[in-house]
Amino acid sequence: MLKILVDENIPFGSEAFSEFGEVQLAAGRDITNSMLKQTDLLIIRSVTKVNSSLLKNTPVKFVGSTTIGLDHIDTGYLRKNNISFANAPGCNAYSVAEYIMSILIKLASEQDFDLKTKSLGIIGYGNIGTKAAKFAEALGMTTLINDPPLKRKTGDSLFVSYEEALNADIITYHVPLNMKGIDKTYHMLSAGQLKKFDDRKIIINASRGPVISNDDLKAFLLKNGNTVILDVWEDEPRIDADLLNLLKFASAHIAGYSLEGKVNGTIMIYDELCRFLNTNPSWQPVLPPVAMPLLDYPEGENLEIALNKIISAIYNIEDDNNRLRKISELQKNDQGLYFDYLRKNYPIRREFPNYTIRINRQLPTERKLLESLRFHTITE
Repeated sequence: MLKILVDENIPFGSEAFSEFGEVQLAAGRDITNSMLKQTDLLIIRSVTKVNSSLLKNTPVKFVGSTTIGLDHIDTGYLRKNNISFANAPGCNAYSVAEYIMSILIKLASEQDFDLKTKSLGIIGYGNIGTKAAKFAEALGMTTLINDPPLKRKTGDSLFVSYEEALNADIITYHVPLNMKGIDKTYHMLSAGQLKKFDDRKIIINASRGPVISNDDLKAFLLKNGNTVILDVWEDEPRIDADLLNLLKFASAHIAGYSLEGKVNGTIMIYDELCRFLNTNPSWQPVLPPVAMPLLDYPEGENLEIALNKIISAIYNIEDDNNRLRKISELQKNDQGLYFDYLRKNYPIRREFPNYTIRINRQLPTERKLLESLRFHTITE
């Protein structure tokens, strides 16, 4: 019987993979080489560093990561040792894109600006960036898209330089973490770029923490009044509490943590493991029903305020923001544990297509926009 070690925070992990053998659950950060001495299959998330130190002299022959990025995986070591690998690109792309839209709409509502007058610089045009761009354009925003690898590959005039994208009113990062090379993204936003920003610039990072130099950002914010939102941090789970206190909104690396996003990752790795073991997929998850599937469109409000009321009823970033800010009350040694606790015990968040908005038939423009954001609508 195959021995399978699964990160305990992977939804449906035991249910999905037990058909292949004996499943052992473990905390992702606690997985060690000694735990893998009799393990054939390893199913993890991004918190587990997969390299020679973890896998040397173990029988592991398949590694599946239910997340998008590869910066936690030594793919060269896996290839060299004939260990099959699969990840889940795009599994939570809509979750992150909805997180970004929630922020933009909330800021527009609270700061009283019209999104149609704003430009959005999207750094990285992969699974998430493309969806964020589609949502933003539906809201009437101008998008400035930067993706050098895609620019070289396609030559498409859609793509602008990084410097041009940084001229946007709002900048959002959706890139992988590349430590070196022509497409290095490590500290791609640091003091050199920050010093060119005025106080109206809005910065969002929901990609990887080291994409922005947290030290440079903190020094910048101590002197400037910019609006910055971070979901990801350098040195997670030991984040900079002083930087946290300078941010508009902050969260514990949960932008992609919708239930659908997490379960999609499980499904994708389950399917890949079926291919690896040459067996037909038979498992399908059953998700719980949504508590309030029908919402009314708030009439008599401007667009941003109406959308903010709808989205806040589904997902209010203030809740994540308030939970993370409690980290400042803890001793330094406990802060990392609390960061991981927030991720492990994250409340269920459902994506927009689970909800139907009841709207007056005399609001066709608003109805079309809601549908562009993937809501269902009914008219009255």
